[in-house]
Amino acid sequence: MAALRIAIANQKGGTGKTTLTVNLAAGFHRRGATVLLDADPQGSAAHWARLGEAGDDLPPVRSVDAETVGAGVARAARASRYVLVDCPPHLQSAALQRVMGAVDLVLIPVLPSPLDLWASVGMTAAVQDARRGNSRLRAYLVLNQIDRRNALSGAMREALAEFEVPALANGMTRRAAFRSAALEGRSVYGLGSRGANAARDVEAIIEEVTGL
Repeated sequence: MAALRIAIANQKGGTGKTTLTVNLAAGFHRRGATVLLDADPQGSAAHWARLGEAGDDLPPVRSVDAETVGAGVARAARASRYVLVDCPPHLQSAALQRVMGAVDLVLIPVLPSPLDLWASVGMTAAVQDARRGNSRLRAYLVLNQIDRRNALSGAMREALAEFEVPALANGMTRRAAFRSAALEGRSVYGLGSRGANAARDVEAIIEEVTGL
């Protein structure tokens, strides 16, 4: 069975890109051989993993540079069932285009407000460009830091309808467990009962993605 290759990308900072990547990687790690490739020059995912070296809830994390990221994805896919890539933050980055040329799916984390959504509109053009060389590429928005009391206002629904990239039905609720996991160098799965609700958010995203 071919590996499932997923990139997590957004050119806008503060959307929870690395938080989504690390926790998704931990969830996939529970299902089969998984590798997380850190292609972000800031190295946040790799630093996260180093904080929790004693734990086993995270898969291997490998840093890759702009020149080798495409080959890194292909190499990881030969040895793993799941490959996740924490992408560089800039649309102009050649590394981002190389990643999207090598994966099956791009997940774009956005905060649940029209302004944040519109700030991510450049990702649509980047996805369309990547599809010229990778016709299998699919892309979805993932809402992050959702307030369940007001997850989708009328304005947000209108903004989503105008965006060319569809949104997943599931997203990540605003929870302290996601911040705690980062501070402790583990995933929400590794927090035990403290992370149970957050882990359910991640599981719902994984189940939706694998069922697409």
